[in-house]
Amino acid sequence: MSMDRRDFLKLAGLSTVGMGAGWVLSRPGDILEASQFLQTKELLNAKQWAMVVDIRKFKTVEDYKKVIDACHKIHNVPDLGNPKDEVKWIWSDSFDHAFPGQESEYMPEEMKHKQFVLLCNHCENPPCVRVCPTKATFKRKDGITMQDLHRCIGCRYCMAACPFGARSFNYRDPRPFVKEPNAEYPTRMIGVVEKCTFCEERLAKGLMPACVEASNGALIFGDITDTNSEVRKVLADNYTIRRKSELGTRPSVYYILDIPGGDGNA
Repeated sequence: MSMDRRDFLKLAGLSTVGMGAGWVLSRPGDILEASQFLQTKELLNAKQWAMVVDIRKFKTVEDYKKVIDACHKIHNVPDLGNPKDEVKWIWSDSFDHAFPGQESEYMPEEMKHKQFVLLCNHCENPPCVRVCPTKATFKRKDGITMQDLHRCIGCRYCMAACPFGARSFNYRDPRPFVKEPNAEYPTRMIGVVEKCTFCEERLAKGLMPACVEASNGALIFGDITDTNSEVRKVLADNYTIRRKSELGTRPSVYYILDIPGGDGNA
């Protein structure tokens, strides 16, 4: 019996075996809906999750390290020891790489050399979702751009489509490079793309993202549609910019810059 690529991918989606005890098909009869963590009665809800990064509060190398380590440790992100094979969910980079085209020779020297915390922007209009052939990457109703580790076939179309470099590919088996595996989160295998999911598995338990908890107020997370949320209050009181906003992807991650007298949002 012959089987075309579409039928094969459907069958593969149905037969995939879960990599962690907390993962289930959110709609068992719907092969086009990707898996997610079991939700509890403590579930945190939002119409549109968003994050604000207050770069003014990142003053030392340790400030960056603790938020990166908090994320990577609980999500079993491997440390392969070299940039070529690097896998990252959250990382830091300079202004010219974070906001290309917005740098100027007249901007403050401190800003030129400042490191910025970067992660998936959970765009309202994510190009990665449009190009994924298996719906391994998809948009949730609450704004989170998910990466289903079960359905990823490693085509890397999403990596090519993402203008923020927010996705990593496992060119090598990552499991031997996870020093202290977290049994509550699935490990990956070679040939799978992964990225930040705004700690979807923690939100399901009523917990804030790990990076937010570790940041001591430098990362603010909440429902941007709620006028009473901390995110909205912070955005109203501070000048913020978003990465590559000119591309029209509408990122859900905002950055507060240390600009005296600034107001409004970019």
